Amino acid sequence: MKRILAFDFGASSGRAILGTFDGHTISLEEIHRFSNDPVLVGGTFYWDVLRLFHEIKQGILKAKQAGGFDAVGIDTWGVDFGLLDKDGRLLENPVHYRDARNVGMIEKAAERISKDRMYDLTGIQFMEFNTAFQLLSLKLNRPELLERAETLLFMPDLLGYFLTGKKTAEYSIATTSQLVDIRTREWSQEMADALGVPLRILPPIAPAGAVLGKLSDDLCAELGVPAVDVISVCGHDTQSAVTAVPSAEKDFAFISCGTWSLFGTELEEPIVNETSKAFNVTNEGGYGYSTAFLKNICGLWLIQESRRQWKREGSDYSYAELEKLAVASKPFQCFIDPDAPDFVAPGDMPGRIKEFCRRTGQYVPQTVGEVVRCIYESLALKYRHVFNGLKNCTGKDYGHINVVGGGTKDGLLCAMTASSCGVPVYAGPIEATVLGNVAVQLLSLGELKDIAEARRVIAAGEHLKTFDPVDTAAWDEAYRTYLNVL
Repeated sequence: MKRILAFDFGASSGRAILGTFDGHTISLEEIHRFSNDPVLVGGTFYWDVLRLFHEIKQGILKAKQAGGFDAVGIDTWGVDFGLLDKDGRLLENPVHYRDARNVGMIEKAAERISKDRMYDLTGIQFMEFNTAFQLLSLKLNRPELLERAETLLFMPDLLGYFLTGKKTAEYSIATTSQLVDIRTREWSQEMADALGVPLRILPPIAPAGAVLGKLSDDLCAELGVPAVDVISVCGHDTQSAVTAVPSAEKDFAFISCGTWSLFGTELEEPIVNETSKAFNVTNEGGYGYSTAFLKNICGLWLIQESRRQWKREGSDYSYAELEKLAVASKPFQCFIDPDAPDFVAPGDMPGRIKEFCRRTGQYVPQTVGEVVRCIYESLALKYRHVFNGLKNCTGKDYGHINVVGGGTKDGLLCAMTASSCGVPVYAGPIEATVLGNVAVQLLSLGELKDIAEARRVIAAGEHLKTFDPVDTAAWDEAYRTYLNVL
């Protein structure tokens, strides 16, 4: 019996989960949940990383009280980082990827190295908050901070450093930076030189599943726990989720659905060519140096931020209530491009959706239900667009889509995705990210033989829900209209 402690950090909350493996199945128990609230100070959007580390300590204490644990692993969102000085002290709180400092940095980077060359080197989708562009912003506007920095650590590696005192860059999280050479799997000297990033601050890259170190003596004394291993799981939560996709097939399509929707497939080698470049698709590192060939899509952030706006206005809708209002609304009245710049920053999301529809000459949604229906249908249609692009890039067909993560609880979106894409959707597991985190720890401990066995174990413990396509002719017609807003 192995007991694994997994910390899973999302953009709005975090959890400590105890995973128990009896040799056949993995069972999960949530022992601690906490909010992850970014803080706006002096015009800069920060992560409250010390509060997050405090919550990790609380999770460790609760795990001890629940019977102890054999190893610890941490996954988080991608791209963001902290900078340490020569004494290992944090120079400032990590800045949120939605901060305004990133605006225009892709264009600034392209003045130094062409976008074609950046993609050829890294194989990574261009998004203005990628680490490379955040660092260019520092180089241009706060060069003294980079000069003082001794080490850059991505968020899961930073939290792991707080636990162990050891510094590394786990492979999956490192690839989100757009600074890793996709072929050599090492930092790209050419990218660093072009953007003025001091290569000395980037720590050695370690494979997913490597042991980072043991809980530090100070931490063990403070919390009264043994010095168990801290394992560098797939630090990017997307890759933890991909590890847990319960597919027995070599070629499968997946959507990791949450605040972001990551739509892709798993490959043995990256695809970097004119077709993938034109489609702006990413080759992200995964467990065993696999490649997650995927597209980042703005996901349930649109619903989450709309709900926050309605709450500010005095209407506190539950997600279930919003879904019911959407179901009751007329279909296919208007669409948005979820990835339009309009929808990146926090704020009045319903107002921006109405303005987008007005600007593009469409019906302007009037009610809460119409806004939510617009979001759901637009996401499902964007999924179809990306699904077609993935098939074009890989030259493969996929008979179904595995949807994993928190979005599997959203039956309406899963049903719309099946109908829009024209293939069945298999929804589950909900806890894919945590299961992937636990599975990589078990692989590191030798409790599981390989990734195929890990997926078999996960599949055996899950009851997937199937959504079959319906009304495909209506969705075909809606898609032809939707293409006009992209």
